[in-house]
Amino acid sequence: MWRSLWRSIDRFSVQHFKYVINELQQIKVVHEHNREFVMDLLQSIVEIVTYGDRQDPFIFECFMEHQVLAEFVRILKISQDSKIEAPLLQYLSIMIQNMDSEHGIYYCFSNGYINSIISYPYNFDGGDLAPYYVSFLRAISGKINRDTLCLLVKVQRDDVVSFPLYTEALRFAQHEEKMIQTAIRAIVLNIYNVSDDMVYQFISTPPVSEYFSDLVLRLKDLCFRLDAFVCDKGKMDTQKRRNGLMLESDKIVDEMYFFKDILSVGEPRLSRLVTENLLNGLVFPVLFSLLASKNKIGYDLSAITSLYIISRLLQVVGGRSIINNVAGVILYYFLNINVRVLSEGNDASDVHDDVKPFSNCLYEVERIICNASESNGSESINRTYLSGGWECFMSSFNINSSNGEICSKRNGMLAFVFCEDHNLLLAFIFLLLILTESKDLDCLLSPMSGLYEMGDVMLQTNDASTSKSVNESIFIRFMHEILNALLNVLAFEQSLSIMMLWHAGWCLQKLLNFHKERLNSDNLLLFTTSYDRSRVNFLKEIDGVWFDHIPDTLRTEWTSCKRALEQSSQYKDPLFMLELLLHQQSSNGETSPSFAWKRMVDTVKAFILHFQLKTFIFEDVLLEKPLLNMIASSTNGCGAICASDVSSASFGSNISLESGIPCGIAFSNSEIRDIYVIPVASGIIGKFLLAEKHPFRSRHGVVIAIAPLAGLCPKIDEDHPSWLHLRIREFDPQFYTIKARRNHLSMPDQLADGRWTLGFPNAKACEEAQLAILNEITKQRSAVEYMLAPLLQYDLELAES
Repeated sequence: MWRSLWRSIDRFSVQHFKYVINELQQIKVVHEHNREFVMDLLQSIVEIVTYGDRQDPFIFECFMEHQVLAEFVRILKISQDSKIEAPLLQYLSIMIQNMDSEHGIYYCFSNGYINSIISYPYNFDGGDLAPYYVSFLRAISGKINRDTLCLLVKVQRDDVVSFPLYTEALRFAQHEEKMIQTAIRAIVLNIYNVSDDMVYQFISTPPVSEYFSDLVLRLKDLCFRLDAFVCDKGKMDTQKRRNGLMLESDKIVDEMYFFKDILSVGEPRLSRLVTENLLNGLVFPVLFSLLASKNKIGYDLSAITSLYIISRLLQVVGGRSIINNVAGVILYYFLNINVRVLSEGNDASDVHDDVKPFSNCLYEVERIICNASESNGSESINRTYLSGGWECFMSSFNINSSNGEICSKRNGMLAFVFCEDHNLLLAFIFLLLILTESKDLDCLLSPMSGLYEMGDVMLQTNDASTSKSVNESIFIRFMHEILNALLNVLAFEQSLSIMMLWHAGWCLQKLLNFHKERLNSDNLLLFTTSYDRSRVNFLKEIDGVWFDHIPDTLRTEWTSCKRALEQSSQYKDPLFMLELLLHQQSSNGETSPSFAWKRMVDTVKAFILHFQLKTFIFEDVLLEKPLLNMIASSTNGCGAICASDVSSASFGSNISLESGIPCGIAFSNSEIRDIYVIPVASGIIGKFLLAEKHPFRSRHGVVIAIAPLAGLCPKIDEDHPSWLHLRIREFDPQFYTIKARRNHLSMPDQLADGRWTLGFPNAKACEEAQLAILNEITKQRSAVEYMLAPLLQYDLELAES
């Protein structure tokens, strides 16, 4: 017992460490019979070295003296059982991660032992070795700095010729497991952040630099996978399509953030490499596809996916060069007019670096567009070289010539502003707004794309007598046409999703914020027509089956709409471009309670949107909080007037039967039960109670069922005048809203209303019951109208003014 205790206390001594090392050195081959023993030895060594690094320097001196890392390498080579590799890598990872002293790290990375372990020919086919290996690489990358990085590279004549940590890590860059992908990205970012000039040169030189083009290819593949869901023609259900869009878009955003992380390192060679690959491999092909054709042709991305990708890229990755190149291609028509003045007769040194690619590629852009419109088929442009330094402008990219009007109108992508597809219209305006609000736009492009009236911006040439004035931006020049296009979306005769209306309203208010002249008479008439239609639809819902929920919906959505209209372009999620495809209005199931609920909510949202836009257009100061407070106080006051014990009754409550109407009802196949029906409205709350007589109290009853008063629609049976049919709302919007937010569910339309049939002694009693129910519904509806009176009165005063 004492011997066991002594050994456990002394297990971190130098003597015991030498004993373990000696035991390990005696191993001549590793096989299945001694594998467990070898693993125990390796574990003991790691534990002792980790302890010695912090507590006992003599242990680490022993570690160096006996070259224990060389023993790890030897164990790998003499192993006949691959199962030793995973624990060996795991123990090494633990040791390196827990090593704090710079002296210890420096020794471990020297002598080439770590590189030997990294470069060992492991068998990664099957099994779970890859995670342990990648974890080992990540542990090493976490300890490198400018002093230790040089120990992991092989240098010849001031050039890095071998860097196993980096090159071996890249082998797993496209691994199917997300955890391994994340670890590899952490490894390369750790390496990039060391700021070693020779390593940067190695990383940016082929074939190692092909990693960046592979990243762009992966991003491009994800874009096509997203596009498959975007272009689905009803082959999959809406929920599956929505989940696919969300999942693939999240993957794309993750990839873009990794590009941003690399650019954030701030190393010029890395930034240039990433930017060139993004522009040549993704941005330019996508933009030129949009220039050549607005439709999905061959293997190109669809227009809506392309606009989403570019918008996301500008928001997430950004950067001066990418933003200016995107703006340059989109505004090539303006650049032909204005920037050419700079490039003609000017030395290259006189032009800003960010403008050079634009001024040099203008003629090439125009040639591609014109050739695409004039040719009978599609031409394949294999490689276009730009004198501004951008090589491989496009590679094996198809240009379609189906739209010949692009070259003649010379407005390129601006044609999206005037297209009939509302999705493309909103998506393209959103893209323009992102560019407009960017602080990285070149001083030459900013006034051409901006929303502000910039005045005369003089572009000087070498000839002192020659200058060019830019006094119009793309928005200022086409403002009335763009506003008209947005108003046409709001005033579209066919029903559009409220999501599309909200985004159209957002774009409209965004532009009006900067447009001094406001709406002209034609546009104002268009908006008024749209507004009147939304108001009429809103008033109709007060007569609908969900009128009792209008006040709560109004208060909730008022703030949501206000927040949506004021959202900045830089923080607005362009995912709405894809979600609009999932929110097309449909008349399927329009009699179901869920559809009626959705219609009511969308109608209220549309009215709020038009109301807030109208107060903004007419520059009216809307006292929003006092107005909503008046609505809230009206609700409370209305409820207090008619409060009673009956209105607050719940299932199983004892209530008075003084106002009850006797009748009979049969639930399922059971026998007919004698009951009392009690319709009661208290303010905007209305209930329809079924109660049975209390067994001991003659004038009281017990509530056995409750239904909403609104939506009952009492109807007397034509063949049986003593029967009264009632429609019961089964859909619970509050329960659905909570569940839908958690699980991203779509609105169900398969739910049907419940049906109750009440039997009365005679036709007269049935008519009296119907009248009593309708009177209570009218009282409830009057309470809602009373509550909405401040809003509707303000609306009328605004219309008259």
